[in-house]
Amino acid sequence: MSGEVGAQSNIHSSRIGMGDTVNSAQSADLSRDALNPKVTAMEYAVRGKIVLRAEEHVQALKRGEARPFSEVVMCNIGNPQAVGQPPLTFVRQLIALVTCPWILQQPQLRSAFPVDVVARAEKFLSQCSGTGAYSTSKGVPAVRSQVAEFLKQRDGYDSDIEHIFLTNGASEGVKSILSLLVRHENDGILIPVPQYPLYSASLTLLGGAMIPYYLDEAHGWGLDVDVLAKNIQDARNQGIHPRMLAVINPGNPTGQVLSEENMRAVVSLCEKEGLVLLADEVYQENIYTEMRSFVSFKKVVCDMKSTVPLASVHSTSKGVLGECGARGGYLEVMNVGDDMLEQLYKLASVNLCSNLVGQLVVSVLVDRPRPGDASYELFQKEYSMIMGSLRRKALKLVSALNQFEGVTCNDSEGAMYAFPQITLPSKAIEAAKERGLNGDVFYCMELLDSTGVCVVPGSGFRQQPGTYHLRTTFLPPEEKIDSVIEQMSAFHAEFMKKYSD
Repeated sequence: MSGEVGAQSNIHSSRIGMGDTVNSAQSADLSRDALNPKVTAMEYAVRGKIVLRAEEHVQALKRGEARPFSEVVMCNIGNPQAVGQPPLTFVRQLIALVTCPWILQQPQLRSAFPVDVVARAEKFLSQCSGTGAYSTSKGVPAVRSQVAEFLKQRDGYDSDIEHIFLTNGASEGVKSILSLLVRHENDGILIPVPQYPLYSASLTLLGGAMIPYYLDEAHGWGLDVDVLAKNIQDARNQGIHPRMLAVINPGNPTGQVLSEENMRAVVSLCEKEGLVLLADEVYQENIYTEMRSFVSFKKVVCDMKSTVPLASVHSTSKGVLGECGARGGYLEVMNVGDDMLEQLYKLASVNLCSNLVGQLVVSVLVDRPRPGDASYELFQKEYSMIMGSLRRKALKLVSALNQFEGVTCNDSEGAMYAFPQITLPSKAIEAAKERGLNGDVFYCMELLDSTGVCVVPGSGFRQQPGTYHLRTTFLPPEEKIDSVIEQMSAFHAEFMKKYSD
């Protein structure tokens, strides 16, 4: 009956005749103060005020207005194809056939596609009702089976497809887990700092408590389990109930890759403290150092025969596919009971299903052309070109940043970002305060207005008090990354000269 409150008392108002007038009409209050405070309190710096300012510059340039630069280069977000990375041919050919199935009925058009693409398209269409229809809420069963096989090949352990959910990007999987675990303001989630703003924003919306644990910048953004244990105890002393530990590996925005030894210590800590472990592994393919290789938390948990509840997410947006707009991803849970599975299914059901193009691209993420397939050589060529370029750009950008006055930057072992620390002159910090800005926001805004290069201030990811950072991608094409570095270098030198103490 709660949905019917006031229904009877309002019956008479519905009987007002068409010729009658209502003099007591009031407009709805949609001011900021009248909106959900949990939403207005959310922050997402990756698309915050600096990005809005960048868009103003883009529109001004389109109108022919003068700027100190000829274009805006968006280095604020891991959105590869927006800054020039080409899509993989196999992926787009498959999307074309599945979204336009009548091509398969026209021999002349059909013959223009490699035979393995045609076979994959026909197989996918036989397993569902196409991209214009809903699938089951967990996703097309055949695609979930492909995910399970991928996980078995990667880790050496079986997966249950009933524990796999296809999602609209990895973010949806993260938010589903958080939605189930955060019951009230005293439920806490351990989040790495610097952190990806999805986590803090989601916790703000859900009304939970963020328990930050600082990564050790002096030791390559290492994860110190002793620090984690202290943070857990400190939170409990403040009446917070820690429920889950989130780990981003490889790191965003920090780019570090965890060692297996470190991961084992994390799993042991979760066992001891009774925590769920969330493994955000969307950058597992983006590793640029020979010194580290990706190991999944699922493999570590299984190797240890641990009973720690684990939720792992992956995405089509990163890696080499870079299909951010497809919004494809998956969530796998293990060591959880039927109650949690039922509620995860309910959350998936409310959204009906994830989009079908995203599910199709997930099928390529986990099951790629193989040796002997018609598309294999081209796929490998394109894959190698993109991965090689990312590796070269990561090394080049970090090396250049470390040459800037007052800047130090750890190696980008993985992911798509550099996260340098900048020692700002006191005069710059004062100038920022006069404008009501944090020091790194001021620096990034000045960089944008001077060069057109859009990056994200470190405060948007949180950082050790008294430090200043920025996050920049190294996604622009190689011929453009040199120009970006030159512009940043010239700006930084002038900035430091202008505000020198």
